[in-house]
Amino acid sequence: MSELSPKPAAAADIRARIDTSRPHSARFWNYFVGGKDNYEIDRQTGDHIKQIFPGLVDVARTSRHFLGRAVRHLAGEQGVRQFLDIGTGLPTADNTHEVAQRVAPDSRIVYVDNDPMVLAHARALLTSTPEGRTSYLDANLYAPDDILKAAEATLDFSQPVALMILNTLGHVADYAEARDLVARLMAGLPSGSYLVISDSTSTSEGMIAASNAYNQSGAIPYYVRSVEEIAGFFDGLELADPGVVQVTEWRPDGDDATAVDAYCGVARKP
Repeated sequence: MSELSPKPAAAADIRARIDTSRPHSARFWNYFVGGKDNYEIDRQTGDHIKQIFPGLVDVARTSRHFLGRAVRHLAGEQGVRQFLDIGTGLPTADNTHEVAQRVAPDSRIVYVDNDPMVLAHARALLTSTPEGRTSYLDANLYAPDDILKAAEATLDFSQPVALMILNTLGHVADYAEARDLVARLMAGLPSGSYLVISDSTSTSEGMIAASNAYNQSGAIPYYVRSVEEIAGFFDGLELADPGVVQVTEWRPDGDDATAVDAYCGVARKP
């Protein structure tokens, strides 16, 4: 079963909200992973940043691979059947619901994003197995209580939920606020739930330069953080092995050998 919640806006209203005059992170990332749902301004910005730091393409690609490994681990080895994916981005191959439902067809997934282009594509592309359920919330990370309340229409909060926030927290400029948002979301989830985070990191001069160039492009800024700051999001939780590591080092399956400026972790709520 697939659904949109709350009721989607009319298609014309959605199109009117799409700003093609400046780059957007979801479309920019889509371009880097080889998608076609982007505009000229996104491609121009992407090409400019690739000249500054070609490694950002590897960050996009390997971060996507991490998503798949993390979801397979949680659905397969940990028995998680519910996923709350905030900062969905544009659908590509192997989205969270596809990976989870291949392992466990009865998995339930709620996607959350506030980009109108993501909403437009979610209506067409986010489907579900008959046994499972997939829904989409047109909502904002800065309203965690609203997200949790709306997600209850699809998820059973008496059972564990995997909260996934991938390549999204960098948009929150203030680190203390970002930690607070994560803490408030996790506080609403039961014991046995999981937190999955990945983000670009300030671990090379190239990545810092790329971040600065992106932030000067007119897009909503994205701030790279230290590895220690990424690890701080997991305080009070039980980190799964191998801890907070580069996305290519989290339970690798042989596809990604390149070192990248992006770190991740998966942790359980006691």
